[in-house]
Amino acid sequence: MTVEEHINHWLNSADNDLKAAENLFNSGNYDWCLFIGHLILEKALKALYVRTSGNKTPPKIHNLLKLSELCNLGLNSEQAKYFSLINKYQIEARYPEIKSELYRIATLEYTKENFEKIKEHFKWLKSLNI
Repeated sequence: MTVEEHINHWLNSADNDLKAAENLFNSGNYDWCLFIGHLILEKALKALYVRTSGNKTPPKIHNLLKLSELCNLGLNSEQAKYFSLINKYQIEARYPEIKSELYRIATLEYTKENFEKIKEHFKWLKSLNI
């Protein structure tokens, strides 16, 4: 696979996940919308990793901060804080013993605000892959 094909693989998958997240949001499945939101950013970062590494396969990790570091992204403090928050969505949605916290916070208002931010960050990460 060429570098561009590899990058497109990750970005196309993230675009597909964005559609799924929109559907989850519209159907009131806010916790899963946020979980998929994390996955969208993870895949965009993995595309960026492919670009910056010269086509290496991204590591099988989910931590947005670690992926950003591996891409030499140089997040500012606000971005790092937000990625740290988003990291919690993938952990809380995966493990039943802590899932109740995500259920509690994933209200319409909270999810709408954070899903919009996820989409903004995704747009930014996609722009870095051009």
